[in-house]
Amino acid sequence: MTKNPLELSLFSRGNLGTLETGSRVIMAALTRARVGRDGVPTDVNAKYYAQRASAAMIISEATAISAQGLGWVDTPGIFTDEQIEGWQKVTDEVHRRGGKIFIQLWHMGREVHPDFIGGQAPVAPSPIAAEGEVHTYAGKKPYAVPRALSHDEIQGIISDYKQAAKNALKAGFDGVELHAAGPYLPAQFLHDSSNHRTDAYGGSVENRARFIFEVVSALCEVWGSNRIGIKLSPEISLADSNTQATYLYVVNQLNRYNLAYLQMMERAWDRDEQPAIDHIQLRNTYKGRYVANGMYDLDSANKAIANGSADYISFGRLFISNPDLVERLANNGPYNEEDMSSFFTGDERGYVDYPSLAVNIV
Repeated sequence: MTKNPLELSLFSRGNLGTLETGSRVIMAALTRARVGRDGVPTDVNAKYYAQRASAAMIISEATAISAQGLGWVDTPGIFTDEQIEGWQKVTDEVHRRGGKIFIQLWHMGREVHPDFIGGQAPVAPSPIAAEGEVHTYAGKKPYAVPRALSHDEIQGIISDYKQAAKNALKAGFDGVELHAAGPYLPAQFLHDSSNHRTDAYGGSVENRARFIFEVVSALCEVWGSNRIGIKLSPEISLADSNTQATYLYVVNQLNRYNLAYLQMMERAWDRDEQPAIDHIQLRNTYKGRYVANGMYDLDSANKAIANGSADYISFGRLFISNPDLVERLANNGPYNEEDMSSFFTGDERGYVDYPSLAVNIV
């Protein structure tokens, strides 16, 4: 890890690959459940993202690469012409406001309930069901036992990622981020608790990570590596027999690609809690742009930029209630109070009606 000069802060200019940015404040992906069942972004979605265009870069909410991979109520896709056109409205508005936006590409794997895919079984590396329940349009239901993917089907999903990247280019995005965090398909391949395969995609960490790297390579073929990001969350993901070693291998191998950035979700709740993962080791291993995510505030974010433990900071929840978060951080507040009851309500309340310091976008 190379330390940055002490004068660097959240408000220093920077670059992510070939993308020049006016600050180091990124808007993280935020699922808000404001898209209809057809997965097509609307004018209201375009307004929401445009309100937040002062971020160094916006990362879109998780967006399904295929119908097979979509299993969350009222979330978008990027696999139909109508969805591409809907996203074009979003990117046009963000660019009109001078912003930049990447799309986060998503396949939920075994997390998809059969209700979302016509009663079919979801797919995964191995036939191991996720624990707990999932929200469907008919209410909460237990996760189903997935069907193990064949080798040819794995290649088909990699092709779906590549086609989604092409669709994102057509929709006017500035780049793509591979969602390899959380409990979704890339992580299902990577973690040995969810991957019991004995072929080229299972067993050793090299084999379990193969899917992620083949997807990254496919995305790079479309965009070039300097417009590709990846998100990982070793501490907020699936169980693994040696999480640190697994992610150390992945991060080290990512150095081969010269990506625009690696985004690391470090914590989801409490920054004072002792982490189970040595993120400093992971940061020191990665040679490219490192985006840190996880309960940062102005002080901790500035310290991370100044001491080189991060090149950028991505903020999630603060962007929900503060569309002009960059300006508010620069002024050390004030910050709007969030309304958690409206996080996933599906209407405009708590979505596009938070005031800015100046004038609301209309």
